[in-house]
Amino acid sequence: MESATSDAPDPFDVKLLQALELDGRAPFSKIAAVLGVSDQTVARRYRRLVAGGGLRVVAVRDHERLGQGQWMLRLRCAPDGAEAIAAALARRPDTSWIGLTSGGTEVVCCTRPRTRSDQDELLLGKLPRTPHIVDIRAQQMLHRFFGGPDGWLIKHGPLSEEQVAALRPATPPPTARAEGPLRIEPEDEPLVAVLERDGRATYPELQQATGRSESAVKRRLAGLLASGVIYIDIEYADALIGVNVGAMLWITTAPWAMDSVGRALASHAEIAHATAVAGPSNLMATAVARDIPALYTYLSGKLGQLEGVQHVETAPFMRRVKQLTYRPHPR
Repeated sequence: MESATSDAPDPFDVKLLQALELDGRAPFSKIAAVLGVSDQTVARRYRRLVAGGGLRVVAVRDHERLGQGQWMLRLRCAPDGAEAIAAALARRPDTSWIGLTSGGTEVVCCTRPRTRSDQDELLLGKLPRTPHIVDIRAQQMLHRFFGGPDGWLIKHGPLSEEQVAALRPATPPPTARAEGPLRIEPEDEPLVAVLERDGRATYPELQQATGRSESAVKRRLAGLLASGVIYIDIEYADALIGVNVGAMLWITTAPWAMDSVGRALASHAEIAHATAVAGPSNLMATAVARDIPALYTYLSGKLGQLEGVQHVETAPFMRRVKQLTYRPHPR
């Protein structure tokens, strides 16, 4: 997690973040109309958040929807090697959600190899030969309960139900979703690549990158989004919304309780991501809180009281190295 700040979150910035989480490509005019401000106000705040390094809007491939494997890695490292290993992993295009935990001696990383050879090269080749790595635990993700296209601000954002409904993109009818692409075609890669760098890239920019007509770009992007193989997400500094503490939770449940506990986690306001995993623990979650006492209250209260939970290992984040995209940490 980023360093804690004593500054209170700006109410309008939080509203803007939630609006972009609901629809990262929504025109500023639409957001302004829902929030009751001018287009210029929305554009100015957006540019300020981006320039300050706290906000990016990017396209994300939904690997679960694409049927591709995802792994959560726990790398126990020598104290003098963890930061360098985390930074090297962060520069890889197939990683996300990288953090330093356990007093800076453990790197937690989500990796999404696109091919089996990429997976084997990383898990069986590079990592075992990397100096300073003492122990490797690789747990395959089996089922997502919360996260991905489901943004955390839907649980906490200040927008009313009416404002959320006005901003949320229209859901295509079932027949339209069924006809959407089930995978990203090779000819779609230039389009997706631009959106992975800037989820708000204009249609003329997408047209130039793909060589397609603007109408063709609009249709193809709409199809990709409707199918769910990609979605538009935002990354931002957690201090912008008053979150200063985060932790990885490795939860062991009775086999019969794995699904019910996972669904319960998805409903908890403190949970930003929850998934079933294969390995020593059968659930993995990311918890966020205002401060340490709030995290303790959650662990000893709602989480600890769930029927079927047998063991919880908590690993607080010391620093987040990568969320969706990589930025070198300022020294």
